[in-house]
Amino acid sequence: MDSTNGNGADLESANGANGSGVTEALPPPPPVIPPNVEPVRVKTELAEKKGPVRVPMARKGFGTRGQKIPLLTNHFKVDVANLQGHFFHYSVALFYDDGRPVEQKGVGRKILDKVHQTYHSDLDGKEFAYDGEKTLFTYGALPSNKMDFSVVLEEVSATRANGNGSPNGNESPSDGDRKRLRRPNRSKNFRVEISYAAKIPLQALANAMRGQESENSQEAIRVLDIILRQHAARQGCLLVRQSFFHNDPTNCEPVGGNILGCRGFHSSFRTTQGGMSLNMDVTTTMIIKPGPVVDFLIANQNARDPYSIDWSKAKRTLKNLRVKVSPSGQEFKITGLSDKPCREQTFELKKRNPNENGEFETTEVTVADYFRDTRHIDLQYSADLPCINVGKPKRPTYIPLELCALVPLQRYTKALTTFQRSALVEKSRQKPQERMTVLSKALKVSNYDAEPLLRSCGISISSNFTQVEGRVLPAPKLKMGCGSETFPRNGRWNFNNKEFVEPTKIQRWVVVNFSARCNVRQVVDDLIKIGGSKGIEIASPFQVFEEGNQFRRAPPMIRVENMFKDIQSKLPGVPQFILCVLPDKKNSDLYGPWKKKNLTEFGIVTQCMAPTRQPNDQYLTNLLLKINAKLGGLNSMLSVERTPAFTVISKVPTIILGMDVSHGSPGQSDVPSIAAVVSSREWPLISKYRASVRTQPSKAEMIESLVKKNGTEDDGIIKELLVDFYTSSNKRKPEHIIIFRDGVSESQFNQVLNIELDQIIEACKLLDANWNPKFLLLVAQKNHHTKFFQPTSPDNVPPGTIIDNKICHPKNNDFYLCAHAGMIGTTRPTHYHVLYDEIGFSADELQELVHSLSYVYQRSTSAISVVAPICYAHLAAAQLGTFMKFEDQSETSSSHGGITAPGPISVAQLPRLKDNVANSMFFC
Repeated sequence: MDSTNGNGADLESANGANGSGVTEALPPPPPVIPPNVEPVRVKTELAEKKGPVRVPMARKGFGTRGQKIPLLTNHFKVDVANLQGHFFHYSVALFYDDGRPVEQKGVGRKILDKVHQTYHSDLDGKEFAYDGEKTLFTYGALPSNKMDFSVVLEEVSATRANGNGSPNGNESPSDGDRKRLRRPNRSKNFRVEISYAAKIPLQALANAMRGQESENSQEAIRVLDIILRQHAARQGCLLVRQSFFHNDPTNCEPVGGNILGCRGFHSSFRTTQGGMSLNMDVTTTMIIKPGPVVDFLIANQNARDPYSIDWSKAKRTLKNLRVKVSPSGQEFKITGLSDKPCREQTFELKKRNPNENGEFETTEVTVADYFRDTRHIDLQYSADLPCINVGKPKRPTYIPLELCALVPLQRYTKALTTFQRSALVEKSRQKPQERMTVLSKALKVSNYDAEPLLRSCGISISSNFTQVEGRVLPAPKLKMGCGSETFPRNGRWNFNNKEFVEPTKIQRWVVVNFSARCNVRQVVDDLIKIGGSKGIEIASPFQVFEEGNQFRRAPPMIRVENMFKDIQSKLPGVPQFILCVLPDKKNSDLYGPWKKKNLTEFGIVTQCMAPTRQPNDQYLTNLLLKINAKLGGLNSMLSVERTPAFTVISKVPTIILGMDVSHGSPGQSDVPSIAAVVSSREWPLISKYRASVRTQPSKAEMIESLVKKNGTEDDGIIKELLVDFYTSSNKRKPEHIIIFRDGVSESQFNQVLNIELDQIIEACKLLDANWNPKFLLLVAQKNHHTKFFQPTSPDNVPPGTIIDNKICHPKNNDFYLCAHAGMIGTTRPTHYHVLYDEIGFSADELQELVHSLSYVYQRSTSAISVVAPICYAHLAAAQLGTFMKFEDQSETSSSHGGITAPGPISVAQLPRLKDNVANSMFFC
């Protein structure tokens, strides 16, 4: 599985889980904990913390090194004229006329719009900023602190305001039909209570721009973001947090399975050194192609026809999607499917005319007969298929499948297949110039200047991209074999006519071929030849093991077991290395079982490859980069490593940690999250790492096993890594600990600073109570929407471009770095936040260290977009994630919710790696 670099395209997904609770009559049974599962108590409370609470550090200075470069960024300057005014915050409660609270989602905006329209003068003509649920803001106060209104809506359904929600009058069903196609919430009278909650001074925004952030300033920015969301909602957009998507087929690209990548826009207000700005960017979310439900199911399941659909899978996929029913044009939410096909599924139909006693008799009729006899609709193909249920569990409403069409702009929140993902990346790319043009046009079309609330508080938004000054840091010099050195050009280098700096030897090794269609003998000969040119001595393999034809269709575990039986029967001992050739598909289901067997049962380093054609020299060189690193070699290193000149690392023992948590796909709520921490070893090197990986409760973002007390022992991740550093670095304890944390948002910075950092300090103290290392803690973020452009060139910004002014935080210590050469799409910078620094780095020292760490990634011959320790943590988590064989639930919607049993959360533990591979770069 050849990989040349770690940089993605410019795809940004607005996908995320949107859980909803589920209630049942009986509580769930207590959890039964299997023997290999350990209960974990979740610790996230800052309240437990003893001592002062740490907060992100302030910027101490700006960097000066590097060649200055003028840039543009997708931040648009915001002027706030009326800073003396106030936003007023009100709570909103919605009720039906019988006093029941309104719980149906999507109705709130219609009700509040009606209140605004009907009672305009009672509200002093005030404009609303409404979040669609329970919160409303105004600029200036309403006439009273508590106000009650009654409104009447003609038609209530949770449809978006795109003009397709109400049925045509002459298509309205007859009274008898209304009994079947009962409209959700036919009550038309609503009562609205608006109660004063708080007052937010706009002055807080001015304070935030000076770096004095407060609850008020965060609330004021939230109000501005809500105004943008409301503006988009009124245009009929799909809203996904701060992103919005128009119902425009030209913005949608098919990615397979009747799923579309829908292009939209992210927009959010930010406080920066240059004042207030609107950050606007192109973004993509996944939606379901509108049209007949049956077409979607056939494409989604890759079925031949409607009769080969897996209906239990279809039920999970369709739940909560909205359909338009013909011929009435009404919209409903799918709640399930009927147990029987249309021609067998019966229901009680009330006769139209009363009998002689004045009673309406009921008769049992099948759904197919009802539609044929009463509605005069002959079903073409769906009489033998289940019906769509749009009713309640105890009061179902059945509609034949062929009369249902999915409405536009419905998010698809399940996991994408590998092929869908690559199609999405391919179709979402935009070159810098194209992105700038699209954003300028979107800002014009959005017409924020016409938004009454923004106007009333004097907010105006510039239509020009903000100008910033960047600096291009020079690439670090790299050391290769035989004393040669190279300066990377445009973030790239190669090994043409060069050897690896520390090549390994491969003496006892074998090849296994799981029925891949390539000439394995030729691969072996070429690998030995190219290895020799890179300085790696590779002996002939002991044997090539070909999988027997009789095993090709067996389950993956059985295929792996059989291959190992064959190897054990013919080898005198455990090989040093196994090259594994997988069948020609990207995500082979053999990969996880194969890696698990090698690393946890035998302690064998293994490299997989899945060539789609006979591998060329470039492919095999990339493969050797990984093999050499896994076996303890080094391909290249910074020229200053192991020299006194590298003062920031070499003057005192220094360990570098990379930390990340990876979660299951959206919809996989029962899959444990995987925490990985990698650490540098063999100080003063910063190019060699090892990893420690643990599972933790699903979607828990804070790492929970940094310290893990077991009596007087600590079985945590940090101790394991510190002990390895000590033994691999001539029995020196690190005096400086540099931590790179990935995958956390600004709202979680305080938890990283006060929970995770405390646990790392505790792990140090448990090893030696008198040991006081100094810490540096940075967070790296890729999931943001800031982009940079060259005003005089259509190309991406050059590798090494760094920005630490104007659009950075007014007070905190942060910077943007584009270390890599963006070859496709628009470069996405990494946003580094320096949260804590006891070591006392200058801005230039720290920025150069971070830049250098993008050049020590052993898997590639190019600078990568984020520091190597973080990339390695991703890789380690991903690889060990394949060890755990979970039931595939990728088609389960993330919106189903579920019930969590009280008490400790049980999490299946990962098997331990054998000692001889645990310290290796097995993840490389």
